[in-house]
Amino acid sequence: MKNNTTEKTTTEQSHKLTKKDIRSANLRWIFTSALSWNYETMMAPGYVGSQMPILRKLYGDKPEDMKKMMRVQSEYFNTSPHMGSIIQGVDIALEEKEGIKSVDGVRGIKTGLMGPFAAVGDTLLGTVQSTIFGAIASYMALKGNPFGAILWMVALGVLYIWAYTWMPFAYKQGVNLVTSMSSKLNALTDSATLLGVTVVGALIPTVITLKIPFIFRAGKVSMKLQDIFNQIMPSLMPVLLVAFIYWLLDRKHMNSTRATWFVLILAIVLFNLKVVA
Repeated sequence: MKNNTTEKTTTEQSHKLTKKDIRSANLRWIFTSALSWNYETMMAPGYVGSQMPILRKLYGDKPEDMKKMMRVQSEYFNTSPHMGSIIQGVDIALEEKEGIKSVDGVRGIKTGLMGPFAAVGDTLLGTVQSTIFGAIASYMALKGNPFGAILWMVALGVLYIWAYTWMPFAYKQGVNLVTSMSSKLNALTDSATLLGVTVVGALIPTVITLKIPFIFRAGKVSMKLQDIFNQIMPSLMPVLLVAFIYWLLDRKHMNSTRATWFVLILAIVLFNLKVVA
């Protein structure tokens, strides 16, 4: 019994994250989060790359858990590079507490927060900040004042330093959350998952446009097929399209790249046949 207790304690200590682990993940995110950006999974390669020091520490002795969590972390992810470290900090805290059991919670937190953080971060830190300081720095540079270039570099430096402080803060708050509310962690996980599903559902009618231009004609009476679908359920066709793509991705030998090409070609053909608009 004593040996089992000692072995369990040693394992827990080996999985305990240190400031060095958090700092490594933080620096990776700040400097590499967007380097592997792509149209299929966007910032997912940067995210999983930033998480590698954490994943090795938590799952290094459990290859199957490591593979499963890497697959989750490699799923579609896109947010503001200035604020993504907040999401990652909460993610790290949840994984440290729950391990592989946190899969659903991690997926829900990432899906639910990446959209709102993208809107805030890209607007305030990506657009407003760049516009204000960029305009001032450019004007000073055009007037021959070298401080214009210095001002721009200082503004970017302050932004990166500010962003660097967010992951430790989010991690600390995440640890407090999963520790003080451990009895309610299942409810938290379910809520995060529900939030993620809700966000994805809300994106369907706002991002996807699909209309059926076909019109029934009987004498002087005409009826638009799209109006019938709208009466059944607004945005019915986009919902059916998303459901079809999910079904397609579940087929053998099918991946997101092949599904993208299939939908692209199908859309071109149906549009030219005037089946969809």
